[in-house]
Amino acid sequence: MTRSFQYKLSYRCSMLITMLLTFLGRSFRDQIALFWKEKKAAGCPSVFWFISSFTFQVPCFFLWIMSIRRMSLDHHPGFDSGGFLWLQDLTGYPHGVLGPIFPLIIAGLHFTNVQVSFQKSSLQHVPGSLGLLTKIYRIYLQLLTLPILIATFNVPQGCLVYWLTNGSLSLIQLLCLRNPNVLEFLGLPIKKNPVVAPTNKEKGSSGVADICILTKQGEISANSLSPAELVVYSVKVLTDGRRDTAIRLLRLALEKDPDHARALLIMGQTLLQNKQFAEAAESLESAISKLLVAGHPTEVGKIDLLILSSQWAGIANIRQGKMEEGLLHLERIAQLEEPVDPKIKAHYYDGLFMLASALLNVDRKAESLKYLQMCAAYDPAYNTYFEFLETDSTDFASDLASSRRDF
Repeated sequence: MTRSFQYKLSYRCSMLITMLLTFLGRSFRDQIALFWKEKKAAGCPSVFWFISSFTFQVPCFFLWIMSIRRMSLDHHPGFDSGGFLWLQDLTGYPHGVLGPIFPLIIAGLHFTNVQVSFQKSSLQHVPGSLGLLTKIYRIYLQLLTLPILIATFNVPQGCLVYWLTNGSLSLIQLLCLRNPNVLEFLGLPIKKNPVVAPTNKEKGSSGVADICILTKQGEISANSLSPAELVVYSVKVLTDGRRDTAIRLLRLALEKDPDHARALLIMGQTLLQNKQFAEAAESLESAISKLLVAGHPTEVGKIDLLILSSQWAGIANIRQGKMEEGLLHLERIAQLEEPVDPKIKAHYYDGLFMLASALLNVDRKAESLKYLQMCAAYDPAYNTYFEFLETDSTDFASDLASSRRDF
């Protein structure tokens, strides 16, 4: 069950990393600050969890190997004749024609475990230093196959029996955790095909329907995907920095479902990255109108979309110099009740912080202070921004946009 627990926590952390990478363009300091806030909201474990498995399992493995080695060298009762097949004497070292069999199998099991472990890892497809470190780590583990092969020829055969059993069980666990039925039985999240970051192959003309997505299951035409799937793939493409391709996928999603609020939101965010403020505002305001068509939404997901759409619609208008229109969108967030969901609550206070910055820029300092105090009560990290109020800075809004969620 240890590996299934690791799988569950790793999945939540990988989803958090993928989500954070869709908001590009921040400084390293602000990216880390956002990571900690989203990590807390998502309920991810402490960063020390990543090394806990290594610090516990590796010493245990070497303890067992060294203990069995000492028992073999000390000719513990039964070790000299308690083996099987050609390994009757567990105190001896691999020798003879059949001697290399176990060392080769153990080295092969290690290499296979590495290949299976990384086969569906989404971290390999993450751009930047994280993806590079993942690839280097994978190569390092693959290269360890040779030292392991050499080591297996220099330990008693009793150690090889334990080593073979350990490697075999690890491989069986990995293969079982790839089976959807096993994952469902254990209550673990099932990784569907869209979770893997796709590689796009564009053919012929620049039409959206010409985009083919290469997945582990084969090539899929973008035109055959549902709007929800297109949105998921567009986010994956954005992590690679391919905004133009992402916009084409989002446009196809909106052709199929013009009322898809999340597609409109991500389209607006992407256009903001391209500094197409007018087009971004149009897309975001369209998302807001779709969400408010039947009054204020009550579903948790739609409330989150409304908060995010209002945030970025406000930013898009302010960037165009339309301060009044921008304030209308940001003030919509303040009219909502504080969400209960931790993640949505974080977005809610981000919106209030944006509102505070915009109000300060139009000399409404008292109102700005009110919302900033609300933000600071929620998260003390916002206290650092009180200096802007003390110095009557007019760069508060631009500082927010550039340092916390800059496109």
